[in-house]
Amino acid sequence: MAIAAERSRDDASLVAEKLKVVRQAQAAWARTPISPRVEVLRGALAYFDRQREEIAADITTLMGKPLAQSRNELNGFFERAEFLLETAEAALAPETLPEVEGFHRRIEHVPLGVVFVISAWNYPLMISLNGVLAALLAGNTVLLKHASATAPIGDHFEAAFGNIASHPGLLRHAFASHQDAGDVIRQRQVHHVIFTGSVQGGRAISRSCGEAMLDCHLELGGKDSAYVAADADLLAAAETIVDGCMYNAGQSCCGIERVYVDDNVFTEFVDHATKLIEAYQLGDPTDATTTMGPLADPRAAEVMEQQVAEARAGGARVVRGGQRKMIDGATFFEPTLVLHPTAGMAIMREENFGPLMPVMRVSDDEEALSHINDSDLGLTAAVFTASRERAEKMASHIEAGTVFMNRCDYLDPALPWTGYKLSGRGTGLSHHAFHGLTKRKAIHFKLPPG
Repeated sequence: MAIAAERSRDDASLVAEKLKVVRQAQAAWARTPISPRVEVLRGALAYFDRQREEIAADITTLMGKPLAQSRNELNGFFERAEFLLETAEAALAPETLPEVEGFHRRIEHVPLGVVFVISAWNYPLMISLNGVLAALLAGNTVLLKHASATAPIGDHFEAAFGNIASHPGLLRHAFASHQDAGDVIRQRQVHHVIFTGSVQGGRAISRSCGEAMLDCHLELGGKDSAYVAADADLLAAAETIVDGCMYNAGQSCCGIERVYVDDNVFTEFVDHATKLIEAYQLGDPTDATTTMGPLADPRAAEVMEQQVAEARAGGARVVRGGQRKMIDGATFFEPTLVLHPTAGMAIMREENFGPLMPVMRVSDDEEALSHINDSDLGLTAAVFTASRERAEKMASHIEAGTVFMNRCDYLDPALPWTGYKLSGRGTGLSHHAFHGLTKRKAIHFKLPPG
């Protein structure tokens, strides 16, 4: 396994220089009307289209995602970008209130200033775009701190947005330490923070923002559930759930990490799932035949092995996989199917960020619902059923930011991306994303007579 890239961290003085650039650029950018902003940013995004293959190759090299999945991330990147571009003008338009004689009243959505986007490595393009593009469209400028593992992807964002001829300095990428990033927040050198990462990291960001009296948007962990009801299309459910567990080697905050199956269809569902899991091919992520790449963080293998060992010791049955595998110096984890875990096991309660699929029998919808909500995390949940009525009834009680019916592990850019409980706070995507990146200004004019 070769080193993909090497670079020195930016010291505090260099971070300060980059902050100065984006601060100086912000005032002129905020005065730019929204329609020209959209066109400027649409033009900047063309960089990613021109560099598609280079960027996809970078993602695969840096974090091990199979090349086909890296190319697919670019497809998702442009889908989200287009939605934000198309909806920004309406979402950010001033709100005019009903007329009152002699007065003019409206609500404006005013940029916050400099937004500090602290991004993650598992979807290095799409996660960064969620914050970066919405912040820029809203009239802010951006200091981006990408994850160390995928820092070169942050350089692509600077190449696209940082050197626009008509509006230079809208974004700078800072390869900063955690300490320097915390100092930037605590010293109020930015006006808002968007963080994607672990619950532990979110707590640290929240504390720093609390000291500085800054708002923050936190996109944190998930222990996402899937429930297969007795009336579900079992093959389709198995295909969707297995993919939701295994895609990107399970390194997705909204990937499925626990499965509940109605007792009446448990055996048939497991038979389908077993065949699908057996078909995965581990290996070189640049090889077209590879369907699962290595773990981006080899330490995750230890967490998963501990969870599997505890489950086995507690009576669960490990049907497939369950251990790490070394290939050409890289750490993989075998696609793993575990049957009959109990609700208290770590494999059903603690995020693992890997290709583990634990499956528990349940007797009915009510039992499934109790297990789904028995978690400190609440990002997404999926219900597989032929009945919309059943899905609607369960959705009204599920404690999660997104409830799917017959699909999972997908972010629709028109829908708000938000977490319940320890899965985060704030809203990304949809038109609601713009409201967290602006402040409200009330215009209340008493007009002269006539």
